[in-house]
Amino acid sequence: MIPAQFDYVRPTTVDEALAALRDGGDDAKLLAGGQSLLPVLRLRMADPSLIIDLNGIPELKGVREEGDKVVVGSMTTHYDVTRDDTLRQHVALIQEATRTVADPQVRHKGTLGGALAHADPAGDLAAPALALDAEFVIAGPNGTRTVAAADFFEDYFTTAIGEGELLTEIRFPKYTGWGARYEKFNRVAQAWSIVAVAATVKVDGGTISEARIGLTNMAGTPVRARSVESALVGQSATEENVRKAAQAAAEGTSPTADADAGSDYREHLARVLTGRAVLAAAG
Repeated sequence: MIPAQFDYVRPTTVDEALAALRDGGDDAKLLAGGQSLLPVLRLRMADPSLIIDLNGIPELKGVREEGDKVVVGSMTTHYDVTRDDTLRQHVALIQEATRTVADPQVRHKGTLGGALAHADPAGDLAAPALALDAEFVIAGPNGTRTVAAADFFEDYFTTAIGEGELLTEIRFPKYTGWGARYEKFNRVAQAWSIVAVAATVKVDGGTISEARIGLTNMAGTPVRARSVESALVGQSATEENVRKAAQAAAEGTSPTADADAGSDYREHLARVLTGRAVLAAAG
């Protein structure tokens, strides 16, 4: 189908984008990579009167270090995330997960901020962001605020980004020297995750000293597998210990049942994939 008619603006600064959002009101939509918005427009599931294209704002793109943080602009493409040396060194998990997103064409257009703001529970980047204790910087008419990942994802396709606001950057603590793995289970290549597990661990002398684990599509928002994290710390990184700890992966989750999988099967997948992800991350 052909989208309904709309006006289009391409601001060059965040302030210009916020002004356009204010003027457009409820009928304005932000365009990042467009990989979620454009299909919705073509199906006429939304008919905004104004599209605000963020691709002309240089300050929203790129990766930089700030002390003990790595900062990624919200308009940085998946392709650039997968190739960045700073992320490879300090935040390997986000690269691991991003490599599984869709296909090369989508990764060249889609953006990290766009995917996180869309907050699809089956999307592959929210769980890693949660596991990594990322922070989200949001600009709005009243200035800038920072929201922790634990508070950013509120419900299905719902985040802490409010009316008239936009996501400007994502800030990751450094996990230098940590192993990372994103284990994704789907029916066909390039599809959404039925279940996926994001794991990053620090191993000292064969013993797991720290662990961070996030689950994809096990609830309406990403979930931290904190019971598994606690069970892993202080254990030697053997298959037996990891598999035993992974049995707690489904605790605190509420997976849905649909045409792809029942809730009990998703719980089974969470346990199996957590074991695989942690073993791979531990080397």
